[in-house]
Amino acid sequence: MLTSRRPSLGVVPARIDIGHGQEARRKLAHDGAVVLTGLEATADAPVVAAAAVLGQRLRQVFPLRQRQSQDGNPVHLHADSFDIVVDMGGVPHRRRDPDEDYVLIQCVQPPGSGGDSFLADAYRFVDDCTATDPDLWEFLTQADVDLYGAWGGLRGLPATPRVGRHVEYTRTGRRIVRRTDGAAPLHRDPDAEHIQTMLARFQETVRDMEGTLPRFRLAQGEILILDNYRCWHGREAHTGDRIVRILTLRSSDAR
Repeated sequence: MLTSRRPSLGVVPARIDIGHGQEARRKLAHDGAVVLTGLEATADAPVVAAAAVLGQRLRQVFPLRQRQSQDGNPVHLHADSFDIVVDMGGVPHRRRDPDEDYVLIQCVQPPGSGGDSFLADAYRFVDDCTATDPDLWEFLTQADVDLYGAWGGLRGLPATPRVGRHVEYTRTGRRIVRRTDGAAPLHRDPDAEHIQTMLARFQETVRDMEGTLPRFRLAQGEILILDNYRCWHGREAHTGDRIVRILTLRSSDAR
């Protein structure tokens, strides 16, 4: 493993008023993230924000999730994705999707202290690996893993392994860079030991990068919109109560 220090791959999203949807759309496409201002901290606001920024590209919205934490531990860099289908009255309903391509995080109540957010440009991370760690680049782009195998005991997760690579492309050529703690070697993969070693190396490299990233704080009502295929997100530890709402969705550009 090469140990040369990476330049910061951080993203500091521009703050744009909800009334300027086209500008927000442009910045989201350019930077991979944007913060929408001028919104009340209501449960309707994330859906309104998604429609304002994505417009007719909005295809599927998943159930809104509220997260409350008290004196919370750090949340490390990750991209949102999960694979949950539930049975409701005999009809299957998808509640999460492995290929969610946008994430909205609404600040309902900021914590007393700490809890600053940070973002990394995963496209630049992968491109940088070609020089700083070619073996990791080869693993991310060439190796199949079970994307949620480490979470196999969770209720509702399908028994069928979800096989994929950390770096893939949609049919239109849009790049996906995944980052999840759920990845595991495929069952009886002859390269399982190598896969496990590279998963640990991937995590160590990403964790080491977190300290180089710029921080920013969301105010009450503000909504962070992320290109989930491109940007990884995390936050620092905090004291006091922190409440956010999270909306994941699929656009017409999703895989």
